[in-house]
Amino acid sequence: MFIESLQLKNYRNYKSLEIEFDQGTNILYGNNAQGKTNVLEAVYLCGTTKSHRGSKDREIIAFEEEESHIRMKVNRDGLSYKIDMHLKRNKAKGVAINGIPIHKASELFGIVNFVFFSPEDLNIIKNGPAERRRFLDFELCQLDKIYLTNLSTYNHVIHQRNKLLKDLAFRPELMDTLEIWDLQAVDYGKKIIKKRKEFIADLNEIIKEIHSSLTGGQEEMQLFYEPCTEEENLEAEFIRNREKDLKVRTTSTGPHRDDLCVSVNGIDIRKYGSQGQQRTAALSLKLSEIFLVEKKIKDSPVLLLDDVLSELDRNRQNYLLDSIHNIQTLVTCTGLDDFISHQFEMNKVFHVVKGTIESNGKVLQ
Repeated sequence: MFIESLQLKNYRNYKSLEIEFDQGTNILYGNNAQGKTNVLEAVYLCGTTKSHRGSKDREIIAFEEEESHIRMKVNRDGLSYKIDMHLKRNKAKGVAINGIPIHKASELFGIVNFVFFSPEDLNIIKNGPAERRRFLDFELCQLDKIYLTNLSTYNHVIHQRNKLLKDLAFRPELMDTLEIWDLQAVDYGKKIIKKRKEFIADLNEIIKEIHSSLTGGQEEMQLFYEPCTEEENLEAEFIRNREKDLKVRTTSTGPHRDDLCVSVNGIDIRKYGSQGQQRTAALSLKLSEIFLVEKKIKDSPVLLLDDVLSELDRNRQNYLLDSIHNIQTLVTCTGLDDFISHQFEMNKVFHVVKGTIESNGKVLQ
């Protein structure tokens, strides 16, 4: 699969842009704060309905404009898909695939798979559990539409249950409805835990070899899923924690509180690893995503690298660049020196300056 082209209108600092990508490596270079990351964000948003930055639609629309458009052409298995996304400042976004409007994000997933790697991802090991759950959930949602539906429903149930826990302080007559939300949370929570366990098992088959190669055979990496509560005990835990939940007015157990343990040579590097170990482990996680997606869908994902090379030392840079041949890659960076010194093939180069992109002496608009 690969992205053929992208069109933007009133998107952040782009008034108008039309850009065609190569199936290989596409380099967007320029100084900071020029709009390089905005292109990657638009590609990601158009394929998933969400910004990797967590931005709201109204924050993406160009200043003093009411609407923004993204149009993206995707080629998958020789078939062309046109994704049209319409962002509105005060209304929900509209999405159409090949001219046909869709009503659920799940209808978009599966057309294109992404692996997005930014400097923030290098901190996934040392940051809190929410970052590691996000890593698990995003890849699972791309690979499994049923998981996406189950996760969305579970999150809605927990939101409603938490709202009820707060309302009960003023409306105790609603107490009988708590069990209804508990049953749903347990049902969908069990399905989420089961799929996450399977995903970690699949990752472990891939990540061990990658990390060993990255560290010259000096380190062995393994992932351990840490559910807040095992699936078979989930119902009992909801009952046991009910009084506590009523006091603190929030749901204290369930997969929304799970974590992922990252072990290197038997040591939990979330707590005891050096910054170098944590960054290398994060790189191993991202590279394993690529290989896992290829294994699952029998195709390569689109790789989005947002100014990551500047954050890696020479050895890690070389390993990353050696790993991304034969895969469409969109890379942002401040200069081309790293690619030139590595003799890396740059299929298409774009220079980005203040929301204007130039390629081969031609301004794209």
